[in-house]
Amino acid sequence: MTVDERKQPGGPDPDATPSGLKKVVGASMAGTIVEWYEFFLYGTAATLVFSKIFFAAGTSELDAILAAFVTYAVGFVARPLGGIVFGHYGDKYGRKKLLQFSLVLVGGATFLMGCLPTFEAIGYWAPALLVTLRFIQGFAVGGEWGGAVLLVAEHSPNKSRGFWASWPQAGVPAGNLLATVALLVLTTTLSDEAFLSWGWRVAFWLSAVIVFVGYYIRTKVSDAPIFLEAHKQAEVIKAASYGVFEVVKRYPRGVFTAMGLRFGENVMYYLVVTFSITYLKVEVGTDTSTILWWMLIAHAIHFCAIPLVGRLADRVGRRPVYFVGAVTAATWGFFAFPMMNSGHNVVIMLAIIIGLLFHAFMYATQPAIMAEMFPTRMRYSGVSLGYQVTSIVAGSL
Repeated sequence: MTVDERKQPGGPDPDATPSGLKKVVGASMAGTIVEWYEFFLYGTAATLVFSKIFFAAGTSELDAILAAFVTYAVGFVARPLGGIVFGHYGDKYGRKKLLQFSLVLVGGATFLMGCLPTFEAIGYWAPALLVTLRFIQGFAVGGEWGGAVLLVAEHSPNKSRGFWASWPQAGVPAGNLLATVALLVLTTTLSDEAFLSWGWRVAFWLSAVIVFVGYYIRTKVSDAPIFLEAHKQAEVIKAASYGVFEVVKRYPRGVFTAMGLRFGENVMYYLVVTFSITYLKVEVGTDTSTILWWMLIAHAIHFCAIPLVGRLADRVGRRPVYFVGAVTAATWGFFAFPMMNSGHNVVIMLAIIIGLLFHAFMYATQPAIMAEMFPTRMRYSGVSLGYQVTSIVAGSL
């Protein structure tokens, strides 16, 4: 497998037209939106709901929140395992099949979370079942990202790959946006008691609708010709069967570079989104609805920024754009937390928006950079391993 092939993951392809690529992007984004709707929903619910209903009565508020975030971290532990398993079989049997399975898996786990009895009803079985479903969620999300971005990257031409491959990344703020809207509607229309009793469950059950739509869209696309051609080669199928061990052995530099690209971006994202919600709620004393409104606006801007940054990366280079994002992200904490403590709503919201804009410069460029590091026969394993292993450390921080 030549270096040139790694740099050109997209081959001759009837879907490599603007209309064809839009269909592929839609299929890829559908799953990404679902995955991150559910992931953001859990992160928000961990602070607002789970700390109150899934742990023993008498536990202090801080201890309950910390316990809820321990269950949140379980998802990060599961993600590398999902990336390894899905990457192995995705390289062997195809991106599309594995993406359909990951969608059903994460959707089912999220729906069942909405059905869980509380600690008061079943005791310690409540947090035990919550952790189990969270692990399944993380496992499925671990396999989703690599397949979603490769579905687009392998269909798209090199000159515009940064733009097209950034769209699955935009599915992250889109999913977060939908989750925020769902929570905002529920928290503003229901009393605190009703939301805590049953309202939060509705947001989790709504995932079934999104999963159905996403699965249907994914049935309408095929794997890229370059993958189908590679799959026909017996030696490629054999090589793919080695999965993670083969990719680490042959392309260690690519794996560790991907891990480095992921680390800073991942820390930045969860600092801006998940930690900020907890900080504003617990330390600043901001009410839930206000926080959700801020997040709604910030995610909408983040969604628009990602493909624009992808387009910029095609023109000036993917690595320089990523570097700008990394440098600016390193400065965010120095001014963001004073802004959050300012007491001015506009200033606080601006701190969150700036953080997500810095993040967009790193996140939009990742798929194209990573896809070009590995050959077709082990690309799913390579990008998934590099992306998801880092999630254990960076995301759990």
